[in-house]
Amino acid sequence: MKLKTSLIIVLSLIALAIQAQTYTEYEVSFDNVVHHEMDVAIKFANLEDKVLEVRMSRTSPGRYALHEFAKNVYSVKATDSKGNELKITRPNPHQWDVSGHDGTVNFKYTLYANRAGGTYSGVDETHAHLNIPATFAFARNLGHRPVKVKYNLPQGSNWKVATQMKAMDDGTYYAPNNYYFMDSPTEIADFHLRERKLDGKNIRLALHTPATDAEVDKYFEELMGVVEQQKAVFGELPDFDYGEYTFLSCYVPNASGDGMEHRNSTYVVSGKPADRPLASTSMGTISHEFFHCWNVERIRPKSLEPFNFEEANMSGELWFAEGFTSYYTNLIRARSGSITKKQYANGLGGAVNYVINAPGRKFHTPIEMSYQAPFVDAARSVDPVNRGNTFISYYTYGSVLGLALDMSLRSMDNGLNLDDYMKLVWQKYGKPEIPYAVRDLQATLAEYAGARFANQFFGDYIFNSQMPDYTSLFKKMGLNFNLSNPEAASLGDNIRIRDGRGQLTSNATIGGPLYNAGIEAEDQITTIAGTSLAGISNVNDILKNHKPGEKISIEFERWGVKKSVQVTLEASKARRTTWDQNADSKAAQRREAWLAKKG
Repeated sequence: MKLKTSLIIVLSLIALAIQAQTYTEYEVSFDNVVHHEMDVAIKFANLEDKVLEVRMSRTSPGRYALHEFAKNVYSVKATDSKGNELKITRPNPHQWDVSGHDGTVNFKYTLYANRAGGTYSGVDETHAHLNIPATFAFARNLGHRPVKVKYNLPQGSNWKVATQMKAMDDGTYYAPNNYYFMDSPTEIADFHLRERKLDGKNIRLALHTPATDAEVDKYFEELMGVVEQQKAVFGELPDFDYGEYTFLSCYVPNASGDGMEHRNSTYVVSGKPADRPLASTSMGTISHEFFHCWNVERIRPKSLEPFNFEEANMSGELWFAEGFTSYYTNLIRARSGSITKKQYANGLGGAVNYVINAPGRKFHTPIEMSYQAPFVDAARSVDPVNRGNTFISYYTYGSVLGLALDMSLRSMDNGLNLDDYMKLVWQKYGKPEIPYAVRDLQATLAEYAGARFANQFFGDYIFNSQMPDYTSLFKKMGLNFNLSNPEAASLGDNIRIRDGRGQLTSNATIGGPLYNAGIEAEDQITTIAGTSLAGISNVNDILKNHKPGEKISIEFERWGVKKSVQVTLEASKARRTTWDQNADSKAAQRREAWLAKKG
């Protein structure tokens, strides 16, 4: 009895401590959403007697570049607890310094939001699509404080709130600190809701799109098939913080297609026309982002800890965090039946072909390609760049390396595969949430497959830019990897024809026929092999009459000056994968084990 009384006292003290916490409190109103505006009020209480530094983030979890969200904030005001107006100064474009307060600052502003995507926010009469860093200011040095948000929903809107934040009894939503808040996107709309328990954890789909209940039911079944196959890779679901994972799916015509992972949720966004059937819209993105709840959210690179909301975030591990996730994106769909096995297999060649032929491998390893993320991850610039020659997406580069590692392990015929390697990485680093470095991945592969194999794979393909023998690996897995049209002549670059003039769609590829001839992206091509481009819609209509190794003339204008050069055609380098109908029994067995449904 005495023990019970003591326990009651302890629990009472804990409850009082929770009540005594100082929250950062937000209140949001949507009085002018037809013009894409929302009003935000923030209460900062129990402040020290010094200037309060209020900021908008410059970055967003899951993104690596700068986005300068402060540009959409205006009508800023600050008052103290008695309503007296406070002085605001601007030390930089992202910050408001508030002085002269009495321990409380009520900070208010209007936000313009008209890009519903994974990074930005969008509000209109149909929904409020809120990426938190793009929406809410925060105070420096108060990141440890818990957060409460209250949404004043428009009357008659039938809007509901979906978020990974915890719903409170008073209609507010709770985050334990500012980092969790910034990582908690929120969809407020009249959305479809589906949910199902899997291993005691609730998987929710909050889907904002015009669709029938039957369409949504079918979509949710396809989604759950993906979820179950991803769980089979790692052997378990993560321990979601509130026992719940939410797909925030927004498929409306004025949205910006995107996908963005978060700790216990994801934003998946599509500009789907209102009259297009739901079908499998963005199911590949669904697969990619859910895999991230293991790989990158919990299997976390040291380079992204802690995430910096004021500067760009650079990581050398994105070939693994994003790339290996990309490898599993459609593999999981093939295993779950979302796409057919042959569809998956026949689609592999494009990515491998791209990486093999890309000149960017001469300049950067996969690690160095990952370092480029702050320049390419939805970053913006107005000056021309040469990325077509110097950069390979770490998504694609990493995905074909994940494919090579999986095929290499399976070809050993001793039970090894990438699934079990990922499971080991999960057990060592993800589940205990110990951030990793590249050498940790190498050491784990050595533990799993032997030091010799691990050192060779990382030495050749991660720390250097060599390419695996994909033709041989595909053959062992029951697939062909061949030139699509080896007899076809090629200029090595794409030319778009408009109004009788051709222009490269990007810079000429280093080492290609046009590059060697000195033709560049700004040139206006008028004739190829003596044929005027007037009346021609596709350059291949001309090239089909020529052979690799043949020299042809190209006439073009550069800044009004007419020029003519000789160009030596090359053989088309395009390769593709196909299902090997004549695969031997061992290769066919490997292929089936690789693509078969798990669990």
